[in-house]
Amino acid sequence: MRALAWHGKHDVRMDTVPDPEIINPRDAIIKVTSTAICGSDLHLYDAYIPTLQKGDVLGHEFMGEVVEVGPKSTLKKGQRVVVPFTIACGSCYHCGKHQYSACPNGLPADNQDIARELYGHEMSGLFGYSHMTGGYAGGQAEYVRVPFSDVGPIVIPEGVDDDKVLFLSDILPTGWQAAEYAEIEPGDTVAVWGCGPVGLFAVQSAFLMGAERVIAIDHFPNRLALAAKFGAETINFEQSDVYDALMLMTGGIGPDAVIDAVGLEAHGLYLDNVIDQIKASTFLGTDRPHSIRQAIIACRKGGRVSMPAVYGGFVDKFPLGAFMEKGLTLKTGQTHVQHYLPGLLNAIMEDKIDTTFLISHRMPLEKAPEGYKLFHDHQNETTKIVLKPGMAADA
Repeated sequence: MRALAWHGKHDVRMDTVPDPEIINPRDAIIKVTSTAICGSDLHLYDAYIPTLQKGDVLGHEFMGEVVEVGPKSTLKKGQRVVVPFTIACGSCYHCGKHQYSACPNGLPADNQDIARELYGHEMSGLFGYSHMTGGYAGGQAEYVRVPFSDVGPIVIPEGVDDDKVLFLSDILPTGWQAAEYAEIEPGDTVAVWGCGPVGLFAVQSAFLMGAERVIAIDHFPNRLALAAKFGAETINFEQSDVYDALMLMTGGIGPDAVIDAVGLEAHGLYLDNVIDQIKASTFLGTDRPHSIRQAIIACRKGGRVSMPAVYGGFVDKFPLGAFMEKGLTLKTGQTHVQHYLPGLLNAIMEDKIDTTFLISHRMPLEKAPEGYKLFHDHQNETTKIVLKPGMAADA
């Protein structure tokens, strides 16, 4: 089959690789009908995430048709399903608490030591996202093996277009969890750093959860315009000082809750960010955490910090003093996708949540390398690329 494989920094290629096979009785094989390039895929493209190996198949946002099932799968051939990017067993301690992204059984035994060494504990497996998260082949391919298929995938009703439900695989539940972790109360003012896909869904979710005001922060005009369509006020950090603007907009109090949807590759010519970039380029550091620093400093006393953004390693200059003195709380983590799927699918079916606004490009799977470069280099015009296996290569 054809699949997109990682070969190094800014080097992804369409390769011919072996077809997936049933390995475990709970497995299923999915014929991919739609898959997307995620903002966190760009961290792989930029070689920021450790333990990638040449030839690894990428992609963790995908859906498709069930074509083969193991004897213990609950899926049936011919069903259309969306597959969560987190791989969880459904029966361990953490799954019992609906903490699916903490499931240790989602990682093969020989991958667990990598995660323990870096983070102290293993996390769940993830599709197409390094050997630290299981080394599973991802969904930017014609076919995918889905472990624990009796737990993860959600069956999509007939007649529902892929574009409406594809983002249930990751970014919609991630944006929703981000807003939920902000513990939004009616009348709250919420500030969101980053108007990429997760940030935009966090904006939409915050309003649905009762926020009175949402302030979206970015520097790409098109993305800020998309946030404004949902009713958000906006700050372009290249034109305004973010802290000063937020204090002015909130009467000097600060936002009740802040959401960091930027992560380890923050942009901006700020002194701390420039230092972080130098450290990263000279292998003296990993992440560029400017946005979470700024969010903590701007948040009101007693406020809440939600961090759906991806960070990979250690950070310095973390404003721990401000965090403690202001009495803030922080919630973060990979998304417990399986927990949110039924409710969010219902919200889509009832037209309470729109997802299709985000798609800026549809491309054949064979053009995935071009899609990565486009998304990486033109983020103002490129909000979401959906790849279609089987679409003519000249489309």
